[in-house]
Amino acid sequence: MAAEATATDGTGGRLPAIGFLMLASLGLFWGLNWPGMKIALNELPVWWFRVISVTAGGLGLLAVSAVMRLRVLPTRAELVPLLTCTVFAIIGWHVMTGYGVSLMPAGRASIIAFTMPVWAALFASWILGEAITGLKIFGLALGMAGLGVLIGPDLLALGAAPDGAAFMLCAAISWAFGTVLFKRFSWTSPIASLIGWQLMLGAIPITIGALILEPVPNFSALSDKVWWALAYLIALPMIYCQWAYFYVVKIFPAAIAAIGTLAVPIVGTFFSAWLLGETVGWAEILALLLISAALFVVLVLPGVMSPRR
Repeated sequence: MAAEATATDGTGGRLPAIGFLMLASLGLFWGLNWPGMKIALNELPVWWFRVISVTAGGLGLLAVSAVMRLRVLPTRAELVPLLTCTVFAIIGWHVMTGYGVSLMPAGRASIIAFTMPVWAALFASWILGEAITGLKIFGLALGMAGLGVLIGPDLLALGAAPDGAAFMLCAAISWAFGTVLFKRFSWTSPIASLIGWQLMLGAIPITIGALILEPVPNFSALSDKVWWALAYLIALPMIYCQWAYFYVVKIFPAAIAAIGTLAVPIVGTFFSAWLLGETVGWAEILALLLISAALFVVLVLPGVMSPRR
C-alpha cells in the first residue's frame, strides 16, 4: 500500500478525479450514517442492530469479492492478524458506537467518533515508529479542547462523564488502534475480502452477546422508516464506504485521503439537525472547528510543510 501511495505522490502527475469523487461521497454517505443509526436504534436494541448491520455488511463485501473474481478466502498466515484487527476495528467500534448513539444526539456522537485519526496518529508513533512531533501534540490539544467544549455542559449538568460520550470516545480509540494494527500487518488478500471477513468474524461474538443480553426483537413490528434506514446503512456506509475508503487510501497519499474524514462529522451534525430535529448551537459549531483543526494539524499540515523532493 505504501508503494502505491508513493506512486501518486511527488511525481508531478495529476491525482485521479475518481478519488476526489469518492472522497466527496464518503463525506456524504458516512455523514448520513449517523442520523440513520439514530432512526434504527429508536426501535432496535443495540446488539441486534449491530448483528444485522455487521453481518449484512460482511456478506455484501464477500459477495462483491466473489462477483469481481477476487480471492475470497484469506491465507492461513493472515488469520491471527485478521482476528486481532477484528477485536478493535469491528467489535469494539460497532458495539460502543451502537451504545453511544443510543445515549446521545447522533450529531454529537459523530463529532467524537471522528477524532479517530488523532488517536491513530498517536498509536502509529508507538506501533509503527512514527515520530511524535510538535504538530501532533498541538493537534491532540485542539482535539481535547473540542471534546471539552462538546461534553462540558453535560459534565456540569450530570456531575459525571456522560455515558454516550464515554462510549463514543472509547469507540474512536478502538477504531484507531485497529486501523494502525491493520497497517502494521502484511496482507496479500484483496481489501474487500479482508474487510468482509473482519465483519463476519466480528458478527460471531456480537451475535452471541445479543442472544445473551437482549431478547430477539419483533422484526415484523419495525416501521417502514427503520427498514429504509437499515437498507441505507447496509448498502452505503457498511459496504460501499468501507470499500471506497480503502480504495482512496490506495490511490491517494494518506494526508489527502484523511481529508475525506473531516467532512463526516460536519455532515452528520447538520443532517441530524435537519432529519431528527437535533439542536446545533455554538458549542457544536466550535467543537467542529476545533476537531477539524486538530485533524488538519495532525494529518494534513505535515505534508504541506515538508519540502518537495
